[in-house]
Amino acid sequence: MTFLALDVGNTRLKWAQYEAPARGARVLSQGAVFLENIDKLADGEFSKLPPPSLILGCIVAGDAVKRRVVEQLEHWEAIPRWVVPTSQEAGVTNGYDHPARLGADRWVAMIGARHRLLARGLKKPCVVVMVGTAVTVEALDAQGHFLGGIILPGHGIMLRALESGTAGLHVPTGEVTDFPTNTSDALTSGGTFAIAGAVQRMVDNLTRHCGEAPVCMMTGGAGWKMAPSMTGHFELVDSLIFDGLMEIAVRRFAASTTS
Repeated sequence: MTFLALDVGNTRLKWAQYEAPARGARVLSQGAVFLENIDKLADGEFSKLPPPSLILGCIVAGDAVKRRVVEQLEHWEAIPRWVVPTSQEAGVTNGYDHPARLGADRWVAMIGARHRLLARGLKKPCVVVMVGTAVTVEALDAQGHFLGGIILPGHGIMLRALESGTAGLHVPTGEVTDFPTNTSDALTSGGTFAIAGAVQRMVDNLTRHCGEAPVCMMTGGAGWKMAPSMTGHFELVDSLIFDGLMEIAVRRFAASTTS
């Protein structure tokens, strides 16, 4: 009984197929495509996969993209299910004012982070950072309560905003340095330090609130760029959303088979 997990972001669709909806299940295949190439999946990479028995995904890209994704899954019998944030799931409590308005990717990543900690026997607060088109920074306490989080622009949005709003300023790729001495490095370093500073502020807030330092996890397509510039120790976990989707799938499948 294979399980297909889908993570549809603002830029790419990421997928992983597991041998079963079970913790620790072996990954059979995985990949990623930019959203403009979604329509090639059914005849391309998805055509090589064994038919999944269960499909679960999270999507933030909007209804038009969602319809295109669903079309690429119609040759399989399994009906795709999509995570919608609720007040509580998989042992995580949602503290958002309107729980359903929380981004599904943020919710799933927090569930993934929480259960990675529990699997190691840790009940500690956690800061969860996703670095992609946008950057999100979430705070979970030791009991698994989502206290709140922040959203800020990713590197690309920051640089494009500067380019469009500042006469004569173009955005080449620079390096992150402590003391930039050219415009390229100043732009790249500025965006990196802005994100790093926002993350550190959340770490400080959560430490003060919980009385202990949190475990910090980072994921997202651009996470590897940020990791070297973080002030404290961060675990870089590429599979955090897939981990969350797996935990949700395990619980939902167990519930459906016992009902």
